[in-house]
Amino acid sequence: MSRDALAATARRRLHPAAAPLLLAAAGAAGAVLLHFVDPNEGGNYPVCPWLMITGTWCPGCGTMRAIHAMTELDVAGAFGMNPMLMLMAPFLAYGYVRWLYRSFRPAPPRTTPKKALHPAWLYLFLVAFIAYWVVRNLPFGQFLAPG
Repeated sequence: MSRDALAATARRRLHPAAAPLLLAAAGAAGAVLLHFVDPNEGGNYPVCPWLMITGTWCPGCGTMRAIHAMTELDVAGAFGMNPMLMLMAPFLAYGYVRWLYRSFRPAPPRTTPKKALHPAWLYLFLVAFIAYWVVRNLPFGQFLAPG
């Protein structure tokens, strides 16, 4: 049996909810690690490669410290570390819950698929993401920099 056939067989045997549940387990393990191994202390985690090479903040800089703050229920501290992550968190949570729900209760096969997200929303997100990246590195945007 070829490797592709074995992979296809394994995929058929897995429950559709395996992927979202494994992602939840990995996320929980990461949150526990970040709770107990403080990213605010130097030497616990590697430095952001983008920050190390360019000296500027990337959109993800401060994410580990924000998650650490969230595990300690410090929402204001988490917002100070990475505001974009905190603003995106409800949308990410909604998308995850919807994915998990649909993996347990798939739509009947003969229903018409739901309309996809309009591309304008994706372009708007991309523009906001790039604007956040640029503004947090400008002198007047230091309030967006981590910590």
